[in-house]
Amino acid sequence: MFEGFIKGIVLGFLLAISVGPVIFAIIKQSINNGHKAGYFFVAGISLSDVTVVVVCNFFSALFKAVLSHQQALAIIGGIFLVGLGVYTFFFKKEDIDEIKTDIKILRKRDLVGIFVSGYLINILNPGIFLFWLAWATGIMVDAATQEHPVQYKIIVFGTCLLFVLLSDILKVQLAGYLKPKLTQKNLHRINQFVGLLMIGFGAFLLVKQLLHY
Repeated sequence: MFEGFIKGIVLGFLLAISVGPVIFAIIKQSINNGHKAGYFFVAGISLSDVTVVVVCNFFSALFKAVLSHQQALAIIGGIFLVGLGVYTFFFKKEDIDEIKTDIKILRKRDLVGIFVSGYLINILNPGIFLFWLAWATGIMVDAATQEHPVQYKIIVFGTCLLFVLLSDILKVQLAGYLKPKLTQKNLHRINQFVGLLMIGFGAFLLVKQLLHY
C-alpha cells in the first residue's frame, strides 16, 4: 500500500501547484475578507473535491464491464493527460485580478455563502471532472492488480485529498505573501512545470501499457 500513498502524494502535489481560478479565489477571499473567510472557502472546495472524486470513481467503476480492455482505458487516460499537459505547457494563461484591501465584517450567512461559492467554483469546472475521471480510470486499472484494490483506491484518493486540503489551508495563511509573487512570468513558469508533470505521467502510463502489451 506504500505505492498508493506515494501516488496520492504525487497527485496531490500536482493539484496543489496547479494554477487556476481556485488559487486566485482563495487568495482574494483571504485578503478581502480575512483568514476565517478563506477557511470557509477552502472547506467548500474540499467538499467539492470529495464529491467529484466519488462521482468520477462511480463512472470509472462502470468501466469494469470492459475491464478486459483495461490497457485501452489506460492508454486513453494517458493520451488525455499528455494532451492536457501540452495545453497547460503551451497555451494555458491566467489573468491576475485586482484585490481589494478593505475587509468587511462577515455574518454567519456570509460565511455560508462563501462556503457554497467555494464548492461551486470547483465543482462547476468541467476540466476538474475530466482530470479526475482520467486519474480515476488509471488508478482503477492499477488497483485491479493490487491484492486489496478498494483499500488501494482509498489510500490514493484519501492521501491526495488531504494533501490538497492542507495546501489550500497553507495558501490562506500565505495569501498576503503569495499575491505579489503571482506575476504573469511566474504563472507561466508554474504552468509549464505542471504541464511537464502531466506529460510525464501520461507518457509513463502509455509506455507502461504498451510495453506490457
